[in-house]
Amino acid sequence: MNYKTFQDFLGCLHVAAREVNHQPSRDEIFEGLMMVYSGETPDMSTPTKDVATRTAQGVKLLGAAVVKVLHCCRDAKESQTLELNSCSLMQVPDAVFSLMKLSHILHCNLSCNMITKISPRFGTCFSHITTLNLSSNRLSSIPKEVIKCSQLQSVDISINSFVVFPTILLEIESITDIKAKNNFIADVDDEALEQHANLELVNLEENPLDQPTHARLSRVEGLRIVLTDRRVQEWEDLSC
Repeated sequence: MNYKTFQDFLGCLHVAAREVNHQPSRDEIFEGLMMVYSGETPDMSTPTKDVATRTAQGVKLLGAAVVKVLHCCRDAKESQTLELNSCSLMQVPDAVFSLMKLSHILHCNLSCNMITKISPRFGTCFSHITTLNLSSNRLSSIPKEVIKCSQLQSVDISINSFVVFPTILLEIESITDIKAKNNFIADVDDEALEQHANLELVNLEENPLDQPTHARLSRVEGLRIVLTDRRVQEWEDLSC
């Protein structure tokens, strides 16, 4: 692994303190990783013993995460399924795109991470995928380049931070189902959903849909739209 790739992984991984009294800072971890990279040994003598111990723990956690991602990429080349769920990712490392660019990936699972944005490179690198799971992250948008995933059929963006329904998904002709439950979406263009030729299912459960939108979506025919029974909010109750 070259230095650029090494740095890229460091910037994309979240370090959580597990069964330790103190979480090492990113600077401490970076220093420790640089020692490992250059072949040095951290100084474990007093008074820096505590810092060195936390650094070593951080290096261990990051090292395990990097190895897990690399193994997933290796396995995906044969299985055509990239399983990067629960990998402590804050974003997809550029190294993953480099490793996967010549692979024919059909299924991509990035769920249960802390991803806040998807790189524009995603659409080009994974243009053959048919299923994409982005659930349980911190996403609020999807890049327009995802339209290059021209064979995409199923997308799961549940349990994220979407305030606006990602209409870019409706520009993908092959898409049949979109799961978007547990977000913060208040308004959805029901006509755009109805006009999509192949869309069969849209799950919008547990979203704060406003009353007009909820009513319009309830009347949509030709596809299944899953909604949570709407409760009138206090600020909407004008009878008081």
